[in-house]
Amino acid sequence: MNGTSPLGPDGRLPVVVVTGMSGSGLSTAMKCLEDLGYEAVDNLRLSLLQPLVSQTHDRPLVIGIDSRTRDFDTQDLLAQIAILRERADLHVRLLFLDAHADAIQRRYTETRRPHPLAADRPVLDGVAVERVLMQPLRDAADEVLDTTHFSVHDARRHLAGLFHLNGGPGLKIFVTSFSFRHGVPREADLVFDVRFLDNPHWDKNLRPLSGLDQPVADYITRDPDYAEFFGNLTRLLEPLLPRYVREGKHYLTIAIGCTGGRHRSVFITHGLANWLKERGYKVGEAHRDLDRKEQAATVPEDRAATGTNPRESA
Repeated sequence: MNGTSPLGPDGRLPVVVVTGMSGSGLSTAMKCLEDLGYEAVDNLRLSLLQPLVSQTHDRPLVIGIDSRTRDFDTQDLLAQIAILRERADLHVRLLFLDAHADAIQRRYTETRRPHPLAADRPVLDGVAVERVLMQPLRDAADEVLDTTHFSVHDARRHLAGLFHLNGGPGLKIFVTSFSFRHGVPREADLVFDVRFLDNPHWDKNLRPLSGLDQPVADYITRDPDYAEFFGNLTRLLEPLLPRYVREGKHYLTIAIGCTGGRHRSVFITHGLANWLKERGYKVGEAHRDLDRKEQAATVPEDRAATGTNPRESA
């Protein structure tokens, strides 16, 4: 149990039911929660759910039930979860794992395994059928985790924040940069757009560098709007974070975005992470799109001739 209490913060025994789209990382989630101290039971038949929970009194439980289960039925699962939630000694939560169809297809292609609902048809056909089947569970879930861009480390970090056991750390803050070109991180609680700042991309000497390099940092801090923006950002967050703690929130994701996810968002993310650490918070920092290959077209030599606004492009 790694020194943690079997009971949750409210004194009830935690029970997590994990379900979701095939190929979205269900097995990985089960292993991560098991590492946190949960007893893991995967691919459980629905008829055994109530007996299993009734026999569990001294250890948090994570149960994997999805479309692979022989007697799987969406409405039956929802009804059984509702029955469990009537017990005063249990804290029951439903976790739904999801991912984009193309990511699921890629994962099945890489592992060369058949999709459980595709039979002899293409993987995407199975994904479409399963999404309709699983939608009621997604709608009813306490937590929905989109794993499209997740590594195993990302999954472990998010699950630890959402489902840590009593005796674990308080509020964990994860700050990530991202490119709007590739979409806003779905797990983000707070999103800030820094595309209004002067863009180092337009300086060909700075373009190969990132927001972690000093020349880029110097360039951005010279922007007349930078100091006021960063000050306002920290003044906004400073009173919010203690309130999140008082409300029992254990995990907060802050996402900072610019167009390419390489310069401005990276610099602001790094600065904000350091600011949070200085105030005693446990902080994780990542840069989702920093190493992504640039998809944009080559920048024209003469921006003035093209009418391009350097703050809005690239």
